[in-house]
Amino acid sequence: MFKGKKGEKLRMNGTDVPLDNYGAIDSDSDKAIDHDAMDSNTISNPGKWDSTLNKACYFNDGIRKIDFVLVYEDENHPVKSFKDEEAIMNGGKKAYKNKRNDEQEMHQAWRHKFLSSLKKKGIETEEDAVEGDKKCMYYIKLHAPWEVMCFYAEDLCMRAPLQAHQNPSSNYSAHILEKVHIPNIMQNDVPNTPYDFYTCTFKKSKLSRFLGSDNHDTYFTTSQRGRVVFEILATSVFGKKKRAEIGIERLIDEGIFQAAFPLHDGDYKKPEHYLSEESLNPRQILYSYWGRWGTWYKYQPLDHIREYFGEKIGIYFAWLGFYTAWLLPASVVGLLVFIAGALNMANDKPALEVCASGKNYLMCPKCKVGCKYWHLSDTCMMTKIGYLFDNPGTVFFSVFVAFWAVTFLEYWKRKNASLAHHWDCMDFEEEEERPRPQYAALAPALEKNPITGIIEPHFPEDKRKFRIISGLAVMTTMIAIVLIFVFAVIMYRVLINIPLSENKMTQPYAENIANISSAVVNLILIMAMGKVYELLALKLTQWEMHRTQTEFEDQLTFKVFLFQFVNFYSAIFYIAFFKGKFIGYPGHYRHIMGLRNEECANAGCMTELAQQLAVIMIGKQMINNVQEVVIPKIKSWLHKRKIKKRNDEELSRWEEDYELIENEGLFQEYLEMGNLLSIKVIQCEFVMFIIYFSATVWFYYNICGCLPTSSSVCLTKQLVRDQVRCFKVCM
Repeated sequence: MFKGKKGEKLRMNGTDVPLDNYGAIDSDSDKAIDHDAMDSNTISNPGKWDSTLNKACYFNDGIRKIDFVLVYEDENHPVKSFKDEEAIMNGGKKAYKNKRNDEQEMHQAWRHKFLSSLKKKGIETEEDAVEGDKKCMYYIKLHAPWEVMCFYAEDLCMRAPLQAHQNPSSNYSAHILEKVHIPNIMQNDVPNTPYDFYTCTFKKSKLSRFLGSDNHDTYFTTSQRGRVVFEILATSVFGKKKRAEIGIERLIDEGIFQAAFPLHDGDYKKPEHYLSEESLNPRQILYSYWGRWGTWYKYQPLDHIREYFGEKIGIYFAWLGFYTAWLLPASVVGLLVFIAGALNMANDKPALEVCASGKNYLMCPKCKVGCKYWHLSDTCMMTKIGYLFDNPGTVFFSVFVAFWAVTFLEYWKRKNASLAHHWDCMDFEEEEERPRPQYAALAPALEKNPITGIIEPHFPEDKRKFRIISGLAVMTTMIAIVLIFVFAVIMYRVLINIPLSENKMTQPYAENIANISSAVVNLILIMAMGKVYELLALKLTQWEMHRTQTEFEDQLTFKVFLFQFVNFYSAIFYIAFFKGKFIGYPGHYRHIMGLRNEECANAGCMTELAQQLAVIMIGKQMINNVQEVVIPKIKSWLHKRKIKKRNDEELSRWEEDYELIENEGLFQEYLEMGNLLSIKVIQCEFVMFIIYFSATVWFYYNICGCLPTSSSVCLTKQLVRDQVRCFKVCM
């Protein structure tokens, strides 16, 4: 059924295969790869990496693969196996009841019940105890047998391969460079390119029809095995279900387990001696051809990323590369606009007239207390600088950004749909997504799904709506607090300007000092409030009991994005559209809390807006760099110091992976990506924000045009952050 032409044997690497008839199953030049061809390829290529030969990722018997590792530690140092612990618990129930309030005994009981739950679900375990200087570390290795994998693969609606083809992936820029005969330095020839498969939902009853089903050891990929075991870990009970004492995440939060992680397929560094690039493990290939700093300009091996880490991370890095590439034209145009403004700055007629006015124009004081009369010519330098951000070129740039953003969105939709089709996850949300583990564990009832007809956990809709409304009330309160902080920053700027204007030394720079210092205070409040609300939004979304992981992530992203939108841009909105509009006129100035309403700086609000944007952009980037580079290194050092392993000992695979810093997930990254609207708001960092909320060029002129070099800053920042993320993922 799945065979192509008789005797046809196709290799994955080392040959150029034409793809003119890709997908034409019944053509004479069919390139489908059947079972025999794949087996022949494996036999004929002994230098290719084979996961079954890496016994460091197996139980002591060398047969059962380690799918997940649980880690806990014992400060008291006694080395007890799980069997010993079970015997103690079975023989000392009365003693345990008498010591119910003892935290250590309670943790021991929870751990015992949790591991027993795993065994009841078919998970096989093996324990490894490692004595340290001050404590003993216990590594519990988990393995999902073939029967368990088949059951959960069908339950989770995993995709299974029916037919293999040569990978049809191509790159549009590579095609253009080839047409014009320009060498493509971005080309990245990565070995062991994954197959492209025709797939369908896994069914155990149709097992013989799937490719590779004869080999139980390699049929399921590492990411699939990890997904199944995590599903079991997330739904296993360790205490009372009514108290939500369910799942490995709760156990880690309680400190009963220190970590839970799947193993890497080996070290990320190349060995000193190896047969060929094809003999490297997937992690080594990804690091060599993608994660190293020297590969920052190369095409991303998206199929390799997807095969090793899964579709979600693959889509994320595809978007990162797509967005970074599209920033290039925006940064070039913005830089040209800025250079043109700098060249014409000396010829700006309004600035020349202001500078030539001398002492002819005496201006009213800008505040009621401490401010003095000033001459219009005092703003000569700031007026010239303001031309950089307020000139005819910025109007063109604003229009360009509007069209660029809409075009970027439409082309990303095409790219996203292409990848979803290529990776067979196009209809995942509509057809295959099942209830998330936390929902299934905490739902109070079981009801028949009206679409699939399957009995599923159910949470009453009226209760969920009440919780969602309560969450919206909390979110509204937090947004109101942000607006109060914005008002406080405004009052700070007004109050700090008074003593600065009275001091002869700081009087010429009073406005700049007040504006920049208030921008720094605003940035600190933005970052602090953002962290607090992210934790609050996570707890609220968990409490709302959303059925699927997609619904959960959508609601969490909506809450955090809406708050971050107000948090980041409320002060910018005020400066761009409201500041200086309600000050009154000499003799009839308007006041708030006894203070005169603040007006724009002497050179206009555009210069002040540019200062605000620059402080937030640069400051946020510095904080992000610390979070992504410095803090992980400090955590890694503290973590290794905590473990305190002797240098002369050779670490096992699970010990090496335990020393790695925990990946905090993609929420922060997807927060910047968000949905198709929030992509342009958070990630583009003020180049084009709020495109879909106002279509007027006036809006772009006030926001985007004030800082045309921001697109270049975004591009530089994005190149650095992309490579940092690749490096962190590979290591």
